[in-house]
Amino acid sequence: MSLTEDPEANHAWFLQQVRESGQVWGLKSSTGWAVSESGEFEDTLVYPFWANPTDAAPHCTGDWAHFQPTAVPLEAFLNDWLPGMSEDAVLVGTNWDAELSGMEWEPLELASQLRQTQA
Repeated sequence: MSLTEDPEANHAWFLQQVRESGQVWGLKSSTGWAVSESGEFEDTLVYPFWANPTDAAPHCTGDWAHFQPTAVPLEAFLNDWLPGMSEDAVLVGTNWDAELSGMEWEPLELASQLRQTQA
């Protein structure tokens, strides 16, 4: 399956693939990780992640041309990244489409969903 125009289907695909692969993919450069403004909440940042490098790579253009898909092990994402993102009051985007549109999640809610899919 590839990403669709349906954000809920893309999110479900994210959960399934991440569970199977044991990693998430973000966009990283020498200056840090790609971040976007929320489309839902004013003055809120969102860190987008994808379930595989194939879906992440097309976003490495324009302002993000200097980024490249970089894997984060699921265990580190669950135990370190998401709690830290929650403390920083940022959101997580999952499997955003070509227009950088998709679901935005509170980090601890996403952690709960990912842990449920592991059961």
